[in-house]
Amino acid sequence: METLDIALPQMAILYAFCLIPWLLLWLIGLRLSRDLVIGIVRMTIQLSLVGIYLKALFNLNDPWLNGLWILVMLIVADLSILRRAGVKARYFALATFTAIGSSILFSTGYLVALVIQPAHFYEARYVVPLAGMILGNCLQGNVIALERFYSALRKNENEYATFLMLGATRREAVRPYFREGVKAAINPTLASMATMGVVSLPGMMTGQILGGSEPWLAVKYQIAIMICIFTSSTIATIINLKLSLNIAFNEFDVLKDEVFARR
Repeated sequence: METLDIALPQMAILYAFCLIPWLLLWLIGLRLSRDLVIGIVRMTIQLSLVGIYLKALFNLNDPWLNGLWILVMLIVADLSILRRAGVKARYFALATFTAIGSSILFSTGYLVALVIQPAHFYEARYVVPLAGMILGNCLQGNVIALERFYSALRKNENEYATFLMLGATRREAVRPYFREGVKAAINPTLASMATMGVVSLPGMMTGQILGGSEPWLAVKYQIAIMICIFTSSTIATIINLKLSLNIAFNEFDVLKDEVFARR
């Protein structure tokens, strides 16, 4: 069974649906018309360009082009993580890129090569969307981990200094905040996994069913992607925080203020 197309008149009806939240926001005093229009226009243009590119990417199915696209996604995610976490890219860009890059390549490679096993491990229709889904969730986790870890550390600088004076090493002194950052990063994924299928029907599963796949096949793919998302987020956040420890502190184990975008 083929997925029903959405014609242009129906797309116009869909865009008109945005008038409802706009009206509700206006009634409560939020004047967000400009932001709403910009957001919708940017989303439409960006997704349209990505759709055109992905169609060409899938048709060519070239491993180098697939790898280049994943590299672009990683770079954009890297900069987005650091900007939203409130740390300066020139200090943490390489560490964060290493963390998310290694975890995404490992998780996507594991899923495609060992679990799905297509004819070619670089098959674009599998590698690109799966890597994008894993990366998107990994991005959120790393933002939360970095922000929570360093905000907790800066808030408790006296406590951290006390640990050091009592003989703790830097890694020992930051351990409570490290655990807090990692826990905060993976909690949303754990909560999503615990309620998936009961509270919500996941996007990937819904998309496959709409695309004509059997529900049970969609279930298996959803389980696979969620396990890889959780694994990748855990690996990336731990590596990212550990690598950042060598950047954010000086030789006296004092947190450097210049590495943060704002105080």
